Amino acid sequence: MQPLYLVVGIGLLLAAFVDILWTTLWVDGGSGPLSGRLTTGVWYGLRTLTGDRNKALSLAGPLILTLTLAMWIGLIWIGWTFVFASYPLALVNTRTGGTADWAGRFYYVAYTMFTDGNGDYSPTYGGDVWEIASSFTTASGMAFVTLGVSYILSVLGAVSDKRSFASTVSGLGGRSEAFVRAGWNGENFDGLELTLESLSDDLSTLAEQHKSYPILHYYHSEQSEQASAVAVSVLDESLTLFRYAIPDEHSPDPAIVESTRSSARSYIDTLDESFIEPKPAVPRSPDLDRLREDDIPTGSDQEFAEALAELTDRRRHLLGVVEADAWEWPPVEE
Repeated sequence: MQPLYLVVGIGLLLAAFVDILWTTLWVDGGSGPLSGRLTTGVWYGLRTLTGDRNKALSLAGPLILTLTLAMWIGLIWIGWTFVFASYPLALVNTRTGGTADWAGRFYYVAYTMFTDGNGDYSPTYGGDVWEIASSFTTASGMAFVTLGVSYILSVLGAVSDKRSFASTVSGLGGRSEAFVRAGWNGENFDGLELTLESLSDDLSTLAEQHKSYPILHYYHSEQSEQASAVAVSVLDESLTLFRYAIPDEHSPDPAIVESTRSSARSYIDTLDESFIEPKPAVPRSPDLDRLREDDIPTGSDQEFAEALAELTDRRRHLLGVVEADAWEWPPVEE
């Protein structure tokens, strides 16, 4: 008996099981301890090596997802190999009658985990103990690999939702002033209210998806028009203009504006849990003159500046979200 091998094997299995269940089933838990470190390590490593090139960073999400699944499978695979190695006579070669070596144990765990078929090795000494262990090997392989694949499919669906939201916002404007101008019909913003309600619902969903699948933040888009971090910032700055720069009689329904601002706040808070820190600098303020060029009524620059001063912490968080996704503020000049 090799107690050390048994301890190592059980430790690896527990680490894998905890990380998988933590990441895939615990909605409020974020990434598991192992997958979280893997995620941040790959992301910051890519940013350092590539100099924030968008083409290279667009590979971060798929790479992290692939490595995470490979890590989970590898930990389970190696863990069970160590468990069977803890007793040299646990497995026997059915053709030669000899006991399994490390390669044989590795092979036995592989076909037991993934196929539950027959191979060249079978449990022998200790009978029931190693047959039960083999059954657990099959169960853990099928259950946790299936759970991991289901998680990947859910993440990919959320990535599509994320990019759809960003495209909707960017379609109205690449910066807050352009977004506001796009909704102006010459008298008010009545035609924009339905869009704001839809964006509010989409943003609430996106916030929950980021909480459930923290890896979403690392799915970097090659174009800023599909970057949700940029889109949320543009949308939130637009809502700030509606709330503090445009007179109430011309602004969209205040209830809709506040509801959408609340959704944006939830998104920011969710990314705070991913250790995205607010920036010390304050992002550039929206330019009211851009609105006045289209005869959109606005308050005074001084009143707007005072309102922005009260929103400094919120806007610094938004800047942190944008720069954490390797973009600049604002991404599009018009």
